[in-house]
Amino acid sequence: MKAKRAPIGLLVAALFAGGIGAAGVSNFPAQFADAHAAPAAAAVQTLPDFAAIAEANKAAVVNITSSKIAKAEDAMPGVPPELLRRFGIPLPDAPRERAMQGMGSGFIVDASGVILTNAHVVEGADEVHVRLTDRREFKGKVLGADKATDIAVVKIEAGGLPVVRLGDPSKVRVGEWVAAIGSPFGFENTVTQGIVSATSRSLPDGSYVPFIQTDAAVNPGNSGGPLFNLKGEVIGINSQIYSRTGGYQGLAFAIPIDVATNVQQQLVAHGKVERGRIGVTIQEVSQPLAQSFGLDRPRGALVASVEDGSPADKAGLKAGDVLLTVEGKTIERSAEVPLVVAGVKPGSKVTFDVWRDGKKQTLAVTVGAMPAEQVAGAEHDQAGSAETGKLGLAVRQSEEGLVVENASGPSARAGIRAGDVVTAVNGRAVKSVSELRAAAAKAKGAVALLVRRGDASLFVPVEIS
Repeated sequence: MKAKRAPIGLLVAALFAGGIGAAGVSNFPAQFADAHAAPAAAAVQTLPDFAAIAEANKAAVVNITSSKIAKAEDAMPGVPPELLRRFGIPLPDAPRERAMQGMGSGFIVDASGVILTNAHVVEGADEVHVRLTDRREFKGKVLGADKATDIAVVKIEAGGLPVVRLGDPSKVRVGEWVAAIGSPFGFENTVTQGIVSATSRSLPDGSYVPFIQTDAAVNPGNSGGPLFNLKGEVIGINSQIYSRTGGYQGLAFAIPIDVATNVQQQLVAHGKVERGRIGVTIQEVSQPLAQSFGLDRPRGALVASVEDGSPADKAGLKAGDVLLTVEGKTIERSAEVPLVVAGVKPGSKVTFDVWRDGKKQTLAVTVGAMPAEQVAGAEHDQAGSAETGKLGLAVRQSEEGLVVENASGPSARAGIRAGDVVTAVNGRAVKSVSELRAAAAKAKGAVALLVRRGDASLFVPVEIS
């Protein structure tokens, strides 16, 4: 008990020792007063006013219900009716149609009834219904949808509707507050808040979207709803969550609103989205790869392969080039390149700064149009094999290149496997086992092997002693 009371006794003693002035102002030493002033100042800080954001924008956020008619499965599929009759089994009723429903969110961007939402909310729908906060319901028409960005534009026949204000995603900072409004699990106009966890986040299925990552609670039904900054401006469309359970687990991803409006304009004007392409496969530049190519640090986008006859091929781009800038904009990560190129109108020229053979040069590429994606499997051949001990590779020469028979040690750890075809080392083509051995012998620390697996090519950094 004495130990707990001691600080109080000291405080009382200090009061009497220092005294209180006639006006009630403390005569404590300055350093004592300063040490206790900081917490008081911090306590004055207030949290963001999410209530004002919700009140100003809730009327422009809508609930979207999509439905499609599907035939129910036969009771006994594949069994001939004659067989059923022979054994006296009653014939099942004819397949009946049943309605399947999906639910999501959206927001009004034009007072005439133009709404933005996710493509997966309305995908395959026979009917789309839009419900406003004033409980009015409208039948919606899908003006267009783009799976690559997961953006859809829906139109309802109405006028004088409330609209949201659009912000600038390029000014979004990690750590700033955001709010989401949507219909999680069908609970309309639900408001959740959080902060921006990351920007320009690349996901495996989002090549053309630099997602805004947040920790605002987003659940099924929030899809297509707006993400607001503290100014009450929409900076993104809530699209995906990372979850092992199907529910919110702290990671949500929103499509930047500038990406969405670009898609909207093309869908409304042309009914489709046109994207540029240059015909290269790119990959991230890791520390070992940066070292292999003589870069000061990991940056840019490494060209793993160039399609024959493609715009990149005609412009002189080669496997092993590292794209450092596009139209003067610095490329830090490979995920930035597809978005920039896809946004260029086919036929236009794009200028790249390229790192090749230890120095920088500039190339201009005339952008083509995006074709359908093609995937092919690996092929093998049965020529004799030879060993390269330093890399841990057993390879055989073929017309395609050096086919890997077996990978062990450094190469196995790097992910190279039997059937891969080695075509270059540190950006220089190798056509024989002796050339591969010579390149490996000169290497210090790591080498970058250009490996073809099926129709895909990839630089693989192999760390060696």
